[in-house]
Amino acid sequence: MNYQTSPGAPVRSGIPEHGRVPKYYAVKAKIAVMVDELGEGGLLPTERDLAVRYEVSRETVRQALRELLLEGRLRRRGRGTVVAGPKLEQPLSLASYTEGVRRQGRRPGRSLISLDRFPCPEALAPEVGVERGEPVWHMERVLLADDERVGLESTYVSEARAPRLDTEFDPDSSFYAYLHDRLGISFGDADERIETVLATPREALLIGTPPALPMLLLHRVSRDTSGRPLERVRTLYRGDRFSFTAHLGQQN
Repeated sequence: MNYQTSPGAPVRSGIPEHGRVPKYYAVKAKIAVMVDELGEGGLLPTERDLAVRYEVSRETVRQALRELLLEGRLRRRGRGTVVAGPKLEQPLSLASYTEGVRRQGRRPGRSLISLDRFPCPEALAPEVGVERGEPVWHMERVLLADDERVGLESTYVSEARAPRLDTEFDPDSSFYAYLHDRLGISFGDADERIETVLATPREALLIGTPPALPMLLLHRVSRDTSGRPLERVRTLYRGDRFSFTAHLGQQN
């Protein structure tokens, strides 16, 4: 059946059994081989040169490159296109974003967009453990890896849990570390849900991506070790720069 040597690759290289392949996909497969040969940071030939090499139109080449960009195999650099590095692997665990990025030898960072306090709406109240109308913090930050913008995080926590968040907390640091080290609050468990979405125009502008780039949206509701609601987080991760990992075990 002509299986790929890599078990993570599509069977038959994604080619249907009837053998008819769109022209752009055949070009994409050839460029993918070139990507592997060039390695991270390697500069691809121009669209014009690729069109001449594979005897196709520039639009066919453009469609092939577009898919490789969306998949995170390539990235734009100036007016050229280069081979992208491996995706960041974010564990589905109570570990923070900071821990996950550092574990891969990258430098984590965050850029504060806003930190506001507002009366808690009814829908949010049970997720952060307060009554409707009680003050809640909303902190929005751009996630960075080696100064590259890779995501957008919105965190909601009650003012009662972090009364001096606006004066004590360094927004470029780990919020989980602040809760644990400064306030003595430890995470006990959390519920997470992941879905695929497109960023809004505002979100795409903040993250620095095209609006059509697929995003991984993670919703998390966390509780402390006593089971009390602690925080509600909404995080957008770039689909071309992230994958998620989880360790599964048999339940008793």
